[in-house]
Amino acid sequence: MPGDDDPATVHLAARTADGAVAGVARLSPAPCPWRYAHAPWQLRGMATDPAARGTGVGRLLLDAALALVVARGGDLVWCDARTTAAGFYERRGFTVVTGPYEKPGIGPHLGMVIDVSGVAG
Repeated sequence: MPGDDDPATVHLAARTADGAVAGVARLSPAPCPWRYAHAPWQLRGMATDPAARGTGVGRLLLDAALALVVARGGDLVWCDARTTAAGFYERRGFTVVTGPYEKPGIGPHLGMVIDVSGVAG
């Protein structure tokens, strides 16, 4: 992905007890296209192994990602969420801020944000 080698980009992985990767997330500082923020970060990619879905791995991974942004002084996290994953992000506190739009080759998405400025680091 463009920006993967940027020193500010962060890659997180959730692993099972035996070391297998159960989920991944990628974040980087990036301006939000829908809302002004002093120190916004983009959740550029997040995925969980289908076998790990429903186990809480995605929730734990997203919570760790948000905590990392707060620790680095971020005040907003935004993402292009697949419409099928919007409920997951809403349950974690994200708000839908756009109508549906198509990401070519991927499918329908919604713009979502979460304000983390009041969260203690």
